[in-house]
Amino acid sequence: MSDGQFKFPEWQAPLQELILEPDREKFLEKKQQVERLIFERRQQLLSDGNDPFEYSALNDAMVILRVIKERERTASGDTK
Repeated sequence: MSDGQFKFPEWQAPLQELILEPDREKFLEKKQQVERLIFERRQQLLSDGNDPFEYSALNDAMVILRVIKERERTASGDTK
């Protein structure tokens, strides 16, 4: 999916890149970047006015990040 196919490419495109990143070191860097982008965008929406569609999409992205983190913990043997 190209940037033109995203409704919110400023954070959806980096999220997709994260999901598809095979290099572990680059993956960790991208994960931090995506987390920051999503957090900052949610803060903007809260202060500037809530776009319910984008806010819902951001919440979905946060679920995806939680799944990614859980997979990382499982893969590393940390079951906390």
